[in-house]
Amino acid sequence: MNSRSRLIKWLAIAALVFGTLTIFSGGRALFGSDEARAALGNVVPFVLWFNFTAGFVYVVAGIGLLLVKPWATPTAVFLAAATVLVSMAMAIYAASGGAFEMRTVGALIIRSLFWITIAFVAIRAVKSTSPGLNP
Repeated sequence: MNSRSRLIKWLAIAALVFGTLTIFSGGRALFGSDEARAALGNVVPFVLWFNFTAGFVYVVAGIGLLLVKPWATPTAVFLAAATVLVSMAMAIYAASGGAFEMRTVGALIIRSLFWITIAFVAIRAVKSTSPGLNP
């Protein structure tokens, strides 16, 4: 196993863990007690719903990357692009005076960088193992 394959495996495991944690935290925020939801402060509903549903896709992508499935790389690219788009929508929402928590901004930055990294590494791994794509 080369270093790129090892890196993909570790990133896949990280995606699985990240996805599972995202599902549980999002579920608690969406479906938890009134006290639990109140403790979250100024939640931005579209960001919360996106993160919650994306958590399931994180798990699927992680499994695909771990099993080296051909659809895993496009899924990672989709997650990176979707997260960046939601981050941009969040920026517009905040700039127009919408109430939000700074931790939401931080979380979106981390999620974007995480999936951009996975997508980049996955694309590079596919290119290095595909016949005819190596110089």
